[in-house]
Amino acid sequence: MATENRNITYLNKDFSQFKTSLIDYARTYFPTSYNDFSTSSPGMMFLEMASYVGDVMSFYLDNQIQENFLQYVRQQNNIYALAYMMGYKPKVTSVSSVDIDIYQKVPTISNQPDYTYSIYISENFPITSPLQSNIKFLIQDPIDFTFSSSYDPTEITVYDNNYYLLKKTRKAISAEIKSTSFSFGSPQSFQTVDISDSNVIGILDITDSDGNKWYEVPYLAQEMILDSIKNTNINNPNLSADGGEAPYLLQLKKIQRRFVTRFIDDKTLRIQFGSGTNTSNNDEEITPNPDNVGLGLPYRQSKLTTAFSPTNFLFTDTYGISPYNTVLTVRYLIGGGLQSNVGSGTLTVLSNKSGIKFQNANLDPTLSNAVFNSIATINTLASNGGGAGDTADDIRLKAMSTFTTQQRTVTLDDYTVRAMSLPSDYGNIAKVYIEAEKLSNLLPGETPSILNLFVLTYDSNKHLQYAAAAVKQNLSTYLSQYKMVNDSIKIKDAFVINIGVDFEVTVLPNYNNNLVIADCLAKLKDYFNIDKWQINEPIMLKDLYIMLDNVDGVQSVRTVNITNKYGSLLGYSNYAYDIMGAMVNNVIYPSLDSMIFEVKYPNNDIKGRVVTF
Repeated sequence: MATENRNITYLNKDFSQFKTSLIDYARTYFPTSYNDFSTSSPGMMFLEMASYVGDVMSFYLDNQIQENFLQYVRQQNNIYALAYMMGYKPKVTSVSSVDIDIYQKVPTISNQPDYTYSIYISENFPITSPLQSNIKFLIQDPIDFTFSSSYDPTEITVYDNNYYLLKKTRKAISAEIKSTSFSFGSPQSFQTVDISDSNVIGILDITDSDGNKWYEVPYLAQEMILDSIKNTNINNPNLSADGGEAPYLLQLKKIQRRFVTRFIDDKTLRIQFGSGTNTSNNDEEITPNPDNVGLGLPYRQSKLTTAFSPTNFLFTDTYGISPYNTVLTVRYLIGGGLQSNVGSGTLTVLSNKSGIKFQNANLDPTLSNAVFNSIATINTLASNGGGAGDTADDIRLKAMSTFTTQQRTVTLDDYTVRAMSLPSDYGNIAKVYIEAEKLSNLLPGETPSILNLFVLTYDSNKHLQYAAAAVKQNLSTYLSQYKMVNDSIKIKDAFVINIGVDFEVTVLPNYNNNLVIADCLAKLKDYFNIDKWQINEPIMLKDLYIMLDNVDGVQSVRTVNITNKYGSLLGYSNYAYDIMGAMVNNVIYPSLDSMIFEVKYPNNDIKGRVVTF
């Protein structure tokens, strides 16, 4: 039977459009069969029912399409799922952070602190406010008063004739540790468990009933993690001398027991484990070779059209193992929110002193009690950063930003930021500058993808110094997980050029010369604060003249001279620099070799005087 041509519109979207089109269709093609279109007629009932079905189907079709695009998605669980697909992990709460000063007394012995009475405070130590006991903070890093370095100094002051006062500063976050357990029976691939709680920050640690530790990874195919070991002579005799600069050594560690986490919604955190179930038969140890990759040997396998994944090249179970016949104890952190932004001087209550201990035994009971009771904490500044979690718009924008970078180092600025983010336990990176290797310096066979990464660190007095070998090794290991595959990085020392500043000003009548000079010195010290200077940054003399001219009481600036300070016997860098030769149009430029200007002793090296016309 031949099909008649009908004029059908495909643009209808809602109930009224469907109903109008169906009525027009009936009037056009069935004019004699049906013509009662009153609201009470049986035919209109069927037309409206068909319109209703069409409207519902159109709505759900539009909604399903909309929920597949991060820009337009509305349902919370879909927003979270799409964010994870693009590599971003949403936050359901924002924690407040603050610097905490921790004090303890130690007895005096031979006019020196007796460190045998120093205490050790374990990691994740809780602290609260007497005014807001429901708001809890955690000092995550351990505290060892016997250890002092540039990144973790111990300040010593005289308390009285019998005691010294030791002080350390730690970062604390508004968080509380909670714990839960999950039992696992027969093995299953990719098992999941859910933690239902409010304001979940993340997983602190997971251990099983056999004492094995499970590690969180960004995705289950990642079998290598960055792990640390104590920088001691036993672990590495070649780098143990750098323990003051890098107390821990960074290393890559291959793990089977791993898991990933993702938020299902703002009150549910899901933990997922791997696919493997047998630790004794670990196919993650398989190495690619012609037999298992397939180059025609030995069975003439042809895999030229196979799509291989670099994270799972051999299609093995390299997704970690799944827990079975065990109990997992999960410790997680909750907290944050606007209410966690507490005022200054409020975090003074030690919630639990069980994490505090002396590092030596056989101490005098009276002295040890006095020392133990002297432990005190305070936050000199108000905490900040606490707030609600990511909104839907936050997740959209952050996810799209994360997808473009994928936490990889692509540009030179990426390398700078990644190097500066090296955790302080592995060394402090104070200054970073990166540039491509000059073509004239390339050896035969070397490609222009070689990058020179110049670094400097601080000593205990916050003076620039060369990075220790252990710090450079840790930085190299750290960057290896983020750098592009075709980039080769050489970590080098930047040159430090110490300078002094001499200036002359005239003072307005009725102004005190000493006060005006003091204000000028303060301005210059702030200008040359080493935190504000970067490698290869020039000195703009014009800026110095303008800055001094704006000091209250200064009539005019006569001269500003930059001088070179060098010589290790005087406490300066050994490198001399031709200041006048490097000056062009009142700009002192750095050398071709990467370097940084430093006023090492501002109290002595910045000098000024008042002159008359």
